[in-house]
Amino acid sequence: MTDDPFVAHRGLLFTVAYELLGSAADAEDVLQESWLRWSTVDRAEVHEPRAYLVRIVTRQALNHLRTLARRRESYVGEWLPEPLLTSPDVADDVELAESVSIAMLTVLETLAPTERAVFVLREVFDVPYDEIAEAIGKSTAAVRQVAHRAKEHVAARRPRVAVDRAEQEAVVARFVAAVNSGDLQGLMDVLAPDVVSVADGGGKVRGAALRPIVGADKIARYLLGGLAKLGLPFEARPTWVNGHPAIRGEVDGALAGAICFEVEGGRITRIFSIANPDKLGRLDEAAELTR
Repeated sequence: MTDDPFVAHRGLLFTVAYELLGSAADAEDVLQESWLRWSTVDRAEVHEPRAYLVRIVTRQALNHLRTLARRRESYVGEWLPEPLLTSPDVADDVELAESVSIAMLTVLETLAPTERAVFVLREVFDVPYDEIAEAIGKSTAAVRQVAHRAKEHVAARRPRVAVDRAEQEAVVARFVAAVNSGDLQGLMDVLAPDVVSVADGGGKVRGAALRPIVGADKIARYLLGGLAKLGLPFEARPTWVNGHPAIRGEVDGALAGAICFEVEGGRITRIFSIANPDKLGRLDEAAELTR
């Protein structure tokens, strides 16, 4: 039924699950489980369907988070969130775009499951403390303490530097031009001296660095050298990923990965390259992210 609250709020519920898990595939699993639970509920007893559904999704996501934590302990190399193709419109909601950025999701990975749930529900979706308490099974006072601790943790690892869309797009365009032309100096010019590059190949992609690389010169030479060794044509195409200007990398016309960035002062300060083929399934159709 089109008037079913679950259908009406599906975009929101997916966004909540994705922000809690960093994986679209796992978020879809959570939505499926949540739908099954919702289908058994007496709707007449539910006075606020949106809040009720968010609680169901949060509980299911927390169960998944604990399982995922164990799975990621054996992950080969660096683990990065699953990238999502998004429309430029997502960037219009600055807070939402910030919260779903690969950079922010990477920071959220450093939180304990309960801290992550509290932070996301409170800071991104503005869920009242008492509703969060009901969702995670803690007292309102405890939730307030967790929220404060989580906010400080995130702030220490993710300084907010306001970068407008035009500047981000210009920087990404310079990166694209340098990579596609093999311009070493041009690439170094768009990278901050202490830039950090993190790659996620999941142990399945030859050439994906298993550890972060630091420094403009090292990163530029590693990137262009790696592309030269491919022996196949590579093209970087501008796109939008997780609410920000990004790059779709194609090798011989086939999707090979997504590259996302942190930008500050007109230069790239952090590069996130996701090439694990298991994580590239959401780069051909824009995801519905909303709050």
